[in-house]
Amino acid sequence: ARGLAQQLGQAGHVVVSGLARGIDGAAHLGALPTGTVAVLGGGVDDVYPPDNADLYARIVEQGCVVSESPVGHRAQARDFPRRNRIISGLSRGVIVVEAEIKSGSLITARLANEQGRDVFAVPGSPLDPRAKGPNELLRQGAILCEGLEDIEREFSRARSVREPAADNPFANPFDGAPDAVEDALMERVAALLSPTPTPRDELARAANAPIATVAAALLELSLAGRATLLPGGMASL
Repeated sequence: ARGLAQQLGQAGHVVVSGLARGIDGAAHLGALPTGTVAVLGGGVDDVYPPDNADLYARIVEQGCVVSESPVGHRAQARDFPRRNRIISGLSRGVIVVEAEIKSGSLITARLANEQGRDVFAVPGSPLDPRAKGPNELLRQGAILCEGLEDIEREFSRARSVREPAADNPFANPFDGAPDAVEDALMERVAALLSPTPTPRDELARAANAPIATVAAALLELSLAGRATLLPGGMASL
């Protein structure tokens, strides 16, 4: 990720990412000399994760830090999926290097597709859980990315990835959902979960809430480590 970001910067592109651990941080570091933007879930003064404080300071000095949250706001789990739409919105294309099935990177990829951006995926071993997300995106029609040449070629074609089917497990969970999920509903959905996988529509009936809203609540619970999203619209603890 760092090497690819460095190549993109040298080719004249600005790299946008979310200052998270791992791939995000590597991308920022690679593009720091040429231009990088960090989009935060909290306010622009909320350094999260704290161990990226040094990187945050370097981006403030050499790049750009943006957020739609007010100054002083501390990031909550619900802020990160919405933050991702800004990352994709600022970008001409989104590259997924590593992502597990429930990764926030896949949210960014879905939002990028909705916004008409190119979606690239770096293939990986089917035995590596971190490659499951990119490999699934490739099956859906994302653009194969093995290096800078693939990105530049697609940009020159102005080609967009095809839209996933509505019943695809990677379909945008926020379709029809409110911008924010109420804490009370999220706790109600959490209380309905058990180690046994439960269909999302059953959870919606039990919670007396629309399926789209329950899907958004499940996503936030998953990002907070309180739920596991499974294929076929199932969820469990």
